[in-house]
Amino acid sequence: MSPDSSTRFEKTTELTADSLTLIEGLPGLGLVASIAVDQITEQLGLEQHGSIVSDDFPSVAAFEEGRVRDAVRVYAGEDPAVMTLQSDVPIPPTAVESLSRCVLSDVADEFERAVFLAGAPAESEEEIGEVTGVATTDQLEASLTDAGITLADGSGVVGGVTGALLNDCYRNDVPAAVLLVRSNPYIPDPGAARAVIEDALEPLVDFDIDTQELLEQAEEIQQQKQQIAEQLQQYQQQQEPDPRTAGMYQ
Repeated sequence: MSPDSSTRFEKTTELTADSLTLIEGLPGLGLVASIAVDQITEQLGLEQHGSIVSDDFPSVAAFEEGRVRDAVRVYAGEDPAVMTLQSDVPIPPTAVESLSRCVLSDVADEFERAVFLAGAPAESEEEIGEVTGVATTDQLEASLTDAGITLADGSGVVGGVTGALLNDCYRNDVPAAVLLVRSNPYIPDPGAARAVIEDALEPLVDFDIDTQELLEQAEEIQQQKQQIAEQLQQYQQQQEPDPRTAGMYQ
């Protein structure tokens, strides 16, 4: 169990698959991770494996199709061996550390490697969907290169919950990579989500996802995700800007 008892993983099924890849889909810039992982979970028919509950999460009730559900959930499947982490609400800054520790202490034993997604603001329309990668191990760096994913140039910082998860994986020798996706910084971006699935996740994780509906239903998806985007923006505005993190992705 997590050292922070206020945040814990409540497992509801048992897994027999080996070598699972965790794909993180928590709300961040452009909601690229959230949109992409929603699509992956649905298309692969992943079943809910458990939930992460915490006193640090917002006091809200999430629901879908008329039924209440936990806001932060873990899904998994065995063919392909994929696990996803999803949330119906942005993770507030006060909950980032406890959530990351919970994932590392309660969930990490069940996956072999983790792939995190971080939005990076696109400076032009042409940049949207460009993907670069950062790895914690030589093996994952080679996997990124083999998948045709360009390694990120220079230096930078990954912030927010994705940065916390990536750093905890690095510190605890859990192989992990982050895919930095150029996206629209102002609205939910299904186009960038489609690009990261097709150009990075499919070759890296070795599955096939039909992303056509991300184009066909782009406006509907943007409307569905707009409330989460507004909540995320409020959290970001509450934090004092730090000049040392000018190159931060989250």
